[in-house]
Amino acid sequence: MEQVHLDYLEAGADILISASYQATIQGFEAKGFSREESETMLRRSVEIAREARDMYFERCSKSSCDSVTDDRILKHRPILVAASVGSYGAYLADGSEYSGNYGDAITVETLKDFHRRRVQVLVESAPDLIAFETIPNKIEAQAYAELLEEENIKIPAWFSFNSKDGVNVVSGDSLLECASIAESCKRVVSVGINCTPPRFISGLILIIKKVTAKPILIYPNSGEFYDADRKEWVQNTGVSDEDFVSYVSKWCEVGASLVGGCCRTTPNTIKGIYRTLSNRSSVLSLR
Repeated sequence: MEQVHLDYLEAGADILISASYQATIQGFEAKGFSREESETMLRRSVEIAREARDMYFERCSKSSCDSVTDDRILKHRPILVAASVGSYGAYLADGSEYSGNYGDAITVETLKDFHRRRVQVLVESAPDLIAFETIPNKIEAQAYAELLEEENIKIPAWFSFNSKDGVNVVSGDSLLECASIAESCKRVVSVGINCTPPRFISGLILIIKKVTAKPILIYPNSGEFYDADRKEWVQNTGVSDEDFVSYVSKWCEVGASLVGGCCRTTPNTIKGIYRTLSNRSSVLSLR
C-alpha cells in the first residue's frame, strides 16, 4: 500500500487518502479479529499514508524530484493525509453505497453508533483531514455532521456525495439538502462529489454552489458501472484517462477547487490532472 501512495505522489497528488474506506471495527470483528486488532489496523491505514509521505520527501531531498513537470519543484508542495470514512453501505458490501437503501430500521442514531469509534480511532491516528466519502443519502450526512459536533472533532473534514442521475444523490435524496447539511456543519471545510461518472460533474457542482460557499471538491470515477450482484466493475463503460482529463478545466471554471480521481482511475489520471491544473488547484489521489 505504501508503494501505491508513492505512485500517486510521484504523479503529482497533493492529498493522500488512507486505505480505510471499507475498514470498520464491526467488519474486522466479523472476520475474527479482536477489538484491539481492529483498531490497530485502522490506525495503520493512516500511518502507512503518513510514512509514504515521509519517504517521498526523503527521496525528494536527494533528487530534483521533478518527474511530472519543470514548472514546480514538487518536493516543496504541501502534502496532506486524509483518513477515509466509507459509508455504512460500504461496510455491508452489497453495493448499497450506490443505492443508499439501508432499510427503514436504520436511523441517524444507528449510524452514529456504527461510525463513532471508527472516527475516534482515525482521528487519534493524526491525519490532516477526515474524508467522509461516497455518502449516498441525507440520513448518513446528518449522522456524520452530528457525530463531528458531539465528538468535538478538531481535524477538518470533507463530505463527498455520489450521484447516478446528475441531479440527486444515489438514494434519490436532494443533493441541495445534503450539501446544505455539510454547509451548516462548522467542522466541514469542503463539500463535493466522488465516485460519480465524469459527465455529471459540472451540473452537480452548479447545484452544490447554490447552497455552500465552502470549497468544492470533486473526484469522479472512470465512468464505469459497478455491478453489485457480481461485485465487480463493468469494463468498457467508462472513459479513457485522456477523456477524463479533458473535463478538468471545465470543472474548475464552474467552481471546483480540488480535483482528483476515484474508482478505476490511476496515477496516470492524476498526472494528467496535475499537468492540466498546474498551480490552479490541489489534486486528490485515490486511496
